[in-house]
Amino acid sequence: MLPFTNLSDDRDQQYFADGITEDLTTDLSRLENMFVISCNTAFTYRNKPVDTKQIGRELGVRYVLEGSVRRLGNQLCVSTQLIDAATDAHLWAERFDRDAGDLFALQNEITSRLGNALGVELIAAEAARPTEHPDALDCILRGRAELLKPRTRDSHREAINFFEHALALDPQSVEAQSRLAGVLVTSVLAGMADSAAADLARAEGLLDRALAASPRLAFAHFEKGHVLRALNRWEEAMLEYEVALALDQNSVYALTGLGWCKLYAGSIEEVIPLVEQAIRLSPRDLWIGHFYYLIGTVYLLQSHTDEAIVWLEKARSAMPTLPIHRSRLASAYALRGETERAAAELAEARRLSSDDRFSSIAQLRASPSAWWGMPKIRALYEATYFAGLRKAGMPEE
Repeated sequence: MLPFTNLSDDRDQQYFADGITEDLTTDLSRLENMFVISCNTAFTYRNKPVDTKQIGRELGVRYVLEGSVRRLGNQLCVSTQLIDAATDAHLWAERFDRDAGDLFALQNEITSRLGNALGVELIAAEAARPTEHPDALDCILRGRAELLKPRTRDSHREAINFFEHALALDPQSVEAQSRLAGVLVTSVLAGMADSAAADLARAEGLLDRALAASPRLAFAHFEKGHVLRALNRWEEAMLEYEVALALDQNSVYALTGLGWCKLYAGSIEEVIPLVEQAIRLSPRDLWIGHFYYLIGTVYLLQSHTDEAIVWLEKARSAMPTLPIHRSRLASAYALRGETERAAAELAEARRLSSDDRFSSIAQLRASPSAWWGMPKIRALYEATYFAGLRKAGMPEE
């Protein structure tokens, strides 16, 4: 992590560039299995010609992140790029143009967004490296790379296989335990598990082992929250998500998981601010469609149908193959009187679904991945979501 260069005419702005360098170094060092050179060493390269390959050899690093900060009046531009130290190839770049009104908040946003984005880029780059004799870490990285692909039963199965292999190679690996638990519970929440109860029980056991060994592992707390959420133990799940956020403030999925639990537990007015924060931290997230979908669901349940349609259409555009997004949109269209569009979305939800849950109201209510929340929230689903589906043409039985 090279010191960010201050390109502003005002030399006094160097403090802001240094602050981004230090905070981003801290954020990157929190990523599992991430070895990051300390700021003290990195700052020795300030104002020197950069030879990426030489830096890689001198420090024993695979990647170099460099960037710059330019301030013009009240506008601030931050640019950054990730470079492969072995080949000098540019792997990724990002630019932020912002109003510099609140520099502290801006610095937090930029470093959080970069930390989240780089976590994805580095996993993908590492998993793509050829390996003749994969070890446990290599299997973990390949499993994580599988989960960067569109979520299907096949991609989940491949990820499970990689994490199982990692655990066989290193039975004490906390990351293998927590990653395997994570994909098991995600399969349940996505309705793609063949044996949901058994998978949840195994996931909970793996996470208990991981947390016994590493009680401050944010990812394990986050996944424990997922398990408890899948078991409808929302209050307990919220505590785990909050611990995960205390340990890693950039955990966008802990934010959205907390949002879902707030919804199920009846605190519907607290949901959207949490999801908006997740979107600010990771605006190009692979699963951004889920964020939009949660906001759209809240607006639908609150009978703000026009706002719901805006967000559910964004969810559909971001993740067009997910049937549940289509069914929510079908309901919203029908509630607004657009019955033809509603019927088309409902038909698409049925076509995309791997089962018959969208064939009737009764099937949807009984579907294994359906958690409708406390009685107050269930009543809102009845008055909006299910009422809209009836208007869209979904039969009772």
